[in-house]
Amino acid sequence: MLLVLSAEHRAHLGCLPRAGGAAVGELGRLALEQLRRGAAPRACEAAARKLNIGVDTIQHGVEGLTYLLTESSKLMISDTDFQDSIHVLGFSDELNKSLLQLYLDNRKEIRSILGELAPRLPSYHSLEWRLDVQLASRSLRQQIKPAVTMKLHLNQNEDQTAQVLQTDPATLLHLIQQLEQALGEMKTNHCRRIVRNMK
Repeated sequence: MLLVLSAEHRAHLGCLPRAGGAAVGELGRLALEQLRRGAAPRACEAAARKLNIGVDTIQHGVEGLTYLLTESSKLMISDTDFQDSIHVLGFSDELNKSLLQLYLDNRKEIRSILGELAPRLPSYHSLEWRLDVQLASRSLRQQIKPAVTMKLHLNQNEDQTAQVLQTDPATLLHLIQQLEQALGEMKTNHCRRIVRNMK
């Protein structure tokens, strides 16, 4: 699978040939530091002085490399696809090899960093339910008013929480139909293709 770069990202990566082959290693190091610890303007200023390049050029190069490395690592594209993706940028063979080596050396670490940044969503543990039916009240002697009460137990970051939900059977049936329809959609070729590309 090829990585498609927008015009903005191409412009950011366009500063790499001007910076030179030696700067790619420094910009790659800064891009990885930005992924690990966040933006570091002082590090960009120090690199700009060291390489005798403008600070804006360094920042754009770091942003472009960060995007290129994270998207490539997220999609786990092969080295051949990576080379084909950056080939459209018109870089020299030496620069392409440097970028490929940077990607191959750091993709596992980048994937682990991205995995840590992903939000931790609650997961299902168990469900308790009860059906209550009100048959009469003081004002109405004959009525049938059913209600389904559910207690949903969830795990989140080693903690267990519980959510209590109550609904009537008609709404519960509608919810079940919508969930079954969503599961049916997941079996279509279009959704399978999207899920395969997301991994």
